[in-house]
Amino acid sequence: MSCGEPHETDCSEVLDHLYEFLDREMPEGDCTKFEVHFEECSPCLEKYGLEQAVKKLVKRCCGQDDVPTDLRSKVMGRIDLIRAGEAVPEQDLTVQDPDRSASAAE
Repeated sequence: MSCGEPHETDCSEVLDHLYEFLDREMPEGDCTKFEVHFEECSPCLEKYGLEQAVKKLVKRCCGQDDVPTDLRSKVMGRIDLIRAGEAVPEQDLTVQDPDRSASAAE
């Protein structure tokens, strides 16, 4: 997505690192660069607002649930594949319950 206007920071860079910005997981200088971009680019600002709203909703609804580390790794891996434009394998992202797997093997 791009608004078609030239910016110091390209729209694709902003959108590729949007979650890092939302989570404040990037250097302050980069955050400032993104803030300037959002002031100039309404499509990116709209995408930012949407993702921020989704993040708040998920936190409100699921904020107390612990996510297993291996599930988080699988989800993040899939997100990286999608962002890179690669094919995403049709695998189940659920974490297997060891007790359930043992009983199924009997």
